[in-house]
Amino acid sequence: MSAESNNPALSREAEAEARHEDLVDERLVAWYFLAGLGYLFISMLGGLLMALQLVQWNPLEGNEFLSPGRWRMIHTNAVAYGFIANCFLGALHWAVPRLTLRPVFNRHLSTFIFAAWQVVVLSTAAGILLGEAQGIEWGETPWWIDPLALAGLALVALNFMAPIVKTTGPLYVTIWYFMAAFIWTFLTYAMGNLMPQYSVPGTSAGAIAGLFIHDLVGLFVTPLAWGLMYYFVPILLKKPIWSHGLSLVGFWGLAFFYPLNGIHHFLYTPIPDFLEHGAVVATIAVEFVVTTVVINFFGTLWGSGRAVVTNLPIRWFYTGMVLYFITCAQCAMQVTLTFQKLIHFTDWVVGHAHLVMFGVFSMWFFGMMTYLFPRLLKQSWYSRSLCEWHYWLSVSGIVVMFIDLTLAGVFQGYYWASLQPWEASIDGSHPFWVTRVFAGLAIFAGQIVFVYNLWKTWSLGKVAQPAMAT
Repeated sequence: MSAESNNPALSREAEAEARHEDLVDERLVAWYFLAGLGYLFISMLGGLLMALQLVQWNPLEGNEFLSPGRWRMIHTNAVAYGFIANCFLGALHWAVPRLTLRPVFNRHLSTFIFAAWQVVVLSTAAGILLGEAQGIEWGETPWWIDPLALAGLALVALNFMAPIVKTTGPLYVTIWYFMAAFIWTFLTYAMGNLMPQYSVPGTSAGAIAGLFIHDLVGLFVTPLAWGLMYYFVPILLKKPIWSHGLSLVGFWGLAFFYPLNGIHHFLYTPIPDFLEHGAVVATIAVEFVVTTVVINFFGTLWGSGRAVVTNLPIRWFYTGMVLYFITCAQCAMQVTLTFQKLIHFTDWVVGHAHLVMFGVFSMWFFGMMTYLFPRLLKQSWYSRSLCEWHYWLSVSGIVVMFIDLTLAGVFQGYYWASLQPWEASIDGSHPFWVTRVFAGLAIFAGQIVFVYNLWKTWSLGKVAQPAMAT
């Protein structure tokens, strides 16, 4: 029996090739990816500004609207709702029609959602700069943005669920993840942005805010990212996923354990102990869930290991998987009460967040872009060497930053525990913060290389098309 007959992603991909033009709006996919890259650069500029502030090299000191406090919120919101959301929407416009063999509900609606989402993201940034941010971490979006964002999420669900509900036969695990994410994201956003602000006071609001912080990662980013990996990896390796049953274990494990995680951000607080302890247990359990997913993907790679060297998108994907295992193992340790005494509020947490958002999910997006842009532009990459530079600068930059901030967090924790003056921890952190600046510059350089390579590839495509026409 062929690999295609064993795997819906492969068989449907083969069928989709024959009617690709009717299924996928390639121009819109490219728009989403380009918008995502634009917001990534905005976010990196915010991160660089914060890093320079810490080492007292801030070139924009004294400007209220460019203050590090406001740009820190721009940094996180541009990543979450600008870069990540746009890249997901672009990838979904490619994957969902090809998996269901049906176009999205309405292409005009897709174009409207694209334009409306950019308005939401840019208005959020403007509101934050003008001092309109709400006091909720990752929920800083101004109050007048929240109804628009929820309406946008509902339209996204409608647009993609329409072809899914018409699908006959067994649903591939990718579709399971997508359907869950459309529901979870809407509910998570509403919970985190509305309840603490308007209806739930005190420590209860803190508990809900903690759930929101983590559920935005675990119930929005993670299911869409895992679903896309289950779509792209078998196609690139030209073999079925190792275990469909194990993929469902990962899905139900995520659904059962992840929603309880977020309260681990608030250990040693007035939040009831049973909730804190439940969050600790659930967080450790998620590491076992992640392990099943990682085993499944490496089982799929077994016998095709050479692809990590020769196939750059596969290398991006599997690098992200290794770093995801590391960050979840780290999370399982750092949520214990003993460990949090040392690292809470330190740069350890900052390093952890950067590893998961850039070292995992951004790596997967770069793999998708590396695979899809030549197909969208109908032109091979201008330079394989520049693709390699993009990979190595990005990976080396984030690994150095992660190790640097992890060590900084340990030092800071011991400085504070020793009850030395606060200035001692600042002086001790300074070398780590300088290293962080240069690690961030390496990451920034990698993205500049990628955009230059993309621009040159697009330029070649523009030259080739008239030549083909003649």
